[in-house]
Order: sequence, then C-alpha cells, then structure tokens
Amino acid sequence: MSKKMLFEVKDGESIGDCLDRMKDQGYMPVRRMEKPVFEEQGKEMYVPVKQTIVFEGKKIEE
Repeated sequence: MSKKMLFEVKDGESIGDCLDRMKDQGYMPVRRMEKPVFEEQGKEMYVPVKQTIVFEGKKIEE
C-alpha cells in the first residue's frame, strides 16, 4: 500500500463524505487542492466550468 494517495470529491458527494471515505481507507488529509475544469468553446478558447477538490491523504500509522 502506498503512503500517500489522492482522493477527489466526486460529483454529488460532500467534502465530509470524501473525508469519511479517506478515514475508512486508513488515510488522513494533509493537503487540499482545487483544480479548475475547463471546457473548450470555439477554436483554442477554454472556459472554466467548475472547480474539482482533491485531498492528498497520508497513511495513518498504527
């Protein structure tokens, strides 16, 4: 098992649900990142449509 893993907040999932999923898999959050999602509109024109939240989780040592 890896010591670090990325967890993305899925569509329709709350941040709390994502954090609970991390805990169930034995990880604790150490960093939160927000990544923009772009949509192509026209030739070489990209427009941001939403933000994706990603947590970096560190394996909990037992």
